[in-house]
Amino acid sequence: MARAVLVSDMLRGFLEEGYPLYCGPLSRRIIPNVQKLLEQELAKGSKIFYLCDSHDADDPEFDMFPPHCIQGTPEAEVIPELSPYPGKVVPKKTYSLYFGTTLEEELEKLKPETVVVCGVCTHICVLHGVSESRVRHYPVEVPVDCVSSFDEKAHSWALDYMEKVLGAKLTRVSAMEMPKPRFEIPDFILAGDTADVYFVRTVEILKKEGINPVATMEVFPSRPGILCGIEEVQALLEKVLPEGNREVWALPEGEPFQRKEVVLRITAPYQSYGVYETVYLGMLADCSGWATAARECVEAAAGIPIISFGARHVHPTVAGIMDYAAIVGGCVSCSSISGANLAGIQPAGTMPHALIIIMGDTATATKAFHKHMPPEVPRISLVDTFKDEPEESIIVAQALEGKLQGVRLDTPDERGRVTADLVKETRARLDLAGFKEVKIFVSGGLDPERIRYFIEENAPVDFFGVGSYISGARPIDFTADLHAIEGKPIAKRGRIPGITPNPRLKRIL
Repeated sequence: MARAVLVSDMLRGFLEEGYPLYCGPLSRRIIPNVQKLLEQELAKGSKIFYLCDSHDADDPEFDMFPPHCIQGTPEAEVIPELSPYPGKVVPKKTYSLYFGTTLEEELEKLKPETVVVCGVCTHICVLHGVSESRVRHYPVEVPVDCVSSFDEKAHSWALDYMEKVLGAKLTRVSAMEMPKPRFEIPDFILAGDTADVYFVRTVEILKKEGINPVATMEVFPSRPGILCGIEEVQALLEKVLPEGNREVWALPEGEPFQRKEVVLRITAPYQSYGVYETVYLGMLADCSGWATAARECVEAAAGIPIISFGARHVHPTVAGIMDYAAIVGGCVSCSSISGANLAGIQPAGTMPHALIIIMGDTATATKAFHKHMPPEVPRISLVDTFKDEPEESIIVAQALEGKLQGVRLDTPDERGRVTADLVKETRARLDLAGFKEVKIFVSGGLDPERIRYFIEENAPVDFFGVGSYISGARPIDFTADLHAIEGKPIAKRGRIPGITPNPRLKRIL
């Protein structure tokens, strides 16, 4: 069975400046993600439908909105960025993707297994398309980085409604497709040195008593979040569980989970894994906490990429794992080399204030950076060390003669932090000086609330760098309970004996 992708109103009238219902620069940010989505879906054999406003000149809708997207005008054309992706254009005259259109007939012929809805505006036509598709009993996916609106609060409300009321699955097309990481389990962990001592004593007693039943352990969280750490847990269990007598089921890395949902189930001789309960619970607790915090920032950023800058806030032995978890949560990159290696990507970073202070001048330091760094390293300058940020941005851009790719604003609290107005001024002055291609990175004490502030103020930020909000995230408590011994259901008081059904689990060992 095929999949159907409904592309709502990705039209020039909504996505090109100068038209009366232009949705703004934040909506244009989804264009690369929609391109990626269509590329992926076409490779799967999915059918693309472009649902396009095509109004009559006297359309009753114009009593509420300015005249827009009148049929036959450039406004009503699909944006040229999507022209390489073939699909059927379905004109519409209302918020509905179905009423008065041929879509229902097209889908009845196609019989799609899933309907994917993307485009603009999230709380208007996209929401109606999701609702109408669910009423027709189609499973619906909404890639959150492929929908947008001129109203950020309404956008967030609509996504929440689609998921919690309509039952749509929220996905993310720009999520990293990481190679399987290689986690090395240190000898001191295998030796039980990081275990709660009572587990070590328990296994010692069972060995001396000659008791080693096949036991089923289930693991569940105390609150919702994004699962991370399961790949490292698998690396541990591969080493300690006997090959011919083990069965492990789990949710995939990066999957959202609910409170008390079973995310991991281990069935094997108890002595083989009893010592490691502390270990795998700890792996899941910290990594899921970091991944969940990263996802909160990613969702707040509404499609603007996030880079993890939190390595300096944690012990170096876990910095790489923290950054890996941030990428699982949706960050596009991280600052630590070890985290990038685990995720199979290149680390990201600009230059520290130390380089600029030592060299005595931002332009001089940036030119040296450009001279000595390999070409694949982005030319991004930190522009808040000595001079006013917009002024320094232009000085550096001129010094690099067209080679500068971005500037990073990291204004400290003592100078009022980075503000939306500062970003807007920096953008305007760069544009006026002829440096429209230079991107703006913002960092410094960012969290979801602060990110939303920039979004709601329409600040033209191209990337966010987030540190302590991710690295300092509260761990998610996980609990492990025995639910069967030698196949016989059992549990402590307050818990239900036997296997807890969860069809979302996949066998990993």
